[in-house]
Amino acid sequence: MGRKRADGDAKRLTDVELELMTILWRLGEANVAEVIAQLPAGRDLAYTSVSTILRILESKGVVTTRKEGRGHIYVPLLAKSEYEARAVRDVVDRVFQGVPVAMVRQLLDNVALSSDDLREVRKLLTRAKGRK
Repeated sequence: MGRKRADGDAKRLTDVELELMTILWRLGEANVAEVIAQLPAGRDLAYTSVSTILRILESKGVVTTRKEGRGHIYVPLLAKSEYEARAVRDVVDRVFQGVPVAMVRQLLDNVALSSDDLREVRKLLTRAKGRK
């Protein structure tokens, strides 16, 4: 017996779903063949697999389709920025027990940031401080 998904779970994407969504976000809309054409070299997914995954994304409510000729055009309903925000909140909640500073600490300790990156982080912190 499967567990009932909460809304956040329904919007959590698998690796391959995220891979296809990234292509759709970049293109704006695409049919199955256009999505396949955008896969990285050596990434062999069958037409039927891509079609099935896109239909799963539709059932999750993150894409919509429209009929065009004999096929379908897939269009993202979920904005990339919205997914990024949900994913970050999910990681903070599940991995860092709801403590955002713990995630920021790990990011700063374990990801090489350029001087420009650090400058941008400082600007973002200043802006966030001004909103409080």
